[in-house]
Amino acid sequence: MAENPPPLPLNETNLLSRLRDWRAARESELHAEGLDDDAAELPDPRAIDLVLRVGELMLASGESTEAVSEAMLSLSVAFELPRSEVSVTFTALTLSTHPGPDHPPITGERVVRRRTLDYFRVNELHTLVQDAALGQLELEGAVARLRAIKRARPPYPNWLIVTGFGLIASSASLMVGGQFIVAAAAFLATVLGDRASAFLARRGVAEFYQMTAAAVTASVIGVALLWASAQLGLGLHAGAIITGNIMALLPGRPLVSSLQDGISGSYVSATARLLEVFFTLGAIVSGVGAVAYTAVRLGVDMDLDNLPSAGTSVELPVLIGAAGIAMAFAVSLTVPPRMLPAIGVMGVLIWVIYAAVRFAADAPPIMGTVVGAVVIGMAGHWLATRTRRPVLPYVIPAIAPLLPGSTLYRGLLEITLGHAVDGLLSVSEAVAIGLALGAGVNLGGELVRAFQRGGLAGSGRRGRPAARRSRGAI
Repeated sequence: MAENPPPLPLNETNLLSRLRDWRAARESELHAEGLDDDAAELPDPRAIDLVLRVGELMLASGESTEAVSEAMLSLSVAFELPRSEVSVTFTALTLSTHPGPDHPPITGERVVRRRTLDYFRVNELHTLVQDAALGQLELEGAVARLRAIKRARPPYPNWLIVTGFGLIASSASLMVGGQFIVAAAAFLATVLGDRASAFLARRGVAEFYQMTAAAVTASVIGVALLWASAQLGLGLHAGAIITGNIMALLPGRPLVSSLQDGISGSYVSATARLLEVFFTLGAIVSGVGAVAYTAVRLGVDMDLDNLPSAGTSVELPVLIGAAGIAMAFAVSLTVPPRMLPAIGVMGVLIWVIYAAVRFAADAPPIMGTVVGAVVIGMAGHWLATRTRRPVLPYVIPAIAPLLPGSTLYRGLLEITLGHAVDGLLSVSEAVAIGLALGAGVNLGGELVRAFQRGGLAGSGRRGRPAARRSRGAI
């Protein structure tokens, strides 16, 4: 008698096939005739709690709304929660499961009250979800793994994470032409600003004023060095200190996530994240603008003709600064150390592409930004697929070299010096560049996604909410 063939080894391809089959069966079950199960069993409450807690921790650690929804749905499949529906917004997560006609639906909700960007945890949570979806992790093991992730220490000590913020500013100041003294002052100014912000946080002060205090602290040091340089004839580009501090404070992560949520159809979360971006920009503008206005009234010479800018240079100090900004940004976001070399290369790549597009085609900054961001979006999604890691830890630090710190500083200074129209145009250009970064990264990801077989939740290409047409036939 012929033996039954051995089961296929469980790999990513089989997983996607299994989950797509489940998705098709689930959609038929949602019809009225699909609710006639006589042997319906109540789901394990531990599984419901696990799905909600994993989603809550992912959202609080900086993951996008769509990725959180996909992860929660994948866990619902893995632990056999029947007819599950997941809803994720900027601050709340809801999971509903319907055991059958003789049992009412079971719904649970979690609210995110505190957010701490921690891509180390995001990476570990993605691994947990993948292992569970591949059948390599039972419910008890998943619960224990989640507890371990919550208790785990980040890969860097706190002092190194704080140092990362300072290194962003010093690398940015080096990139825009600041000398060693200026880079060291930018490091000190940003660290002091971060400590001032942390002090206010411990006192219960709102985050808007924390960001304003950080911008004021660094700007005061920059203006003081600018005044000292003018008095002593040192010729230092002290404005690079303020530029570097702005680069460290600019909200790259919520900007990318807001556009990603909007494009994927999560409009409530997208609006909330975009408001977060503009409140952060408002705090930076308020802090830097107040210091610049005071400095001009006190007679400090702030010349518009000698503002720091990297232009389209690809000289070695600029490339080192680009790599330094990307890797320092990654450290401040607690990205796992093994990912840092790739992020440094991507930081150099986005700058080289930006400079090449602007130089070769005599294109405006926004065009070079879009092209560079699209390439980084494609590279980041490709790396995430190959390494089976989340994509944001790759792309968020990599776009940091193109954050419009110098453009925003120029706009604020022009407004302070009485050139209101020019200043508003420069600020608008800075906002446009930021939006171009987010849109370009997301476009790159969509180009990669178009040739993938499906997401972890098994929804495939057409089942994705962002892919559903609002009119006409598919």
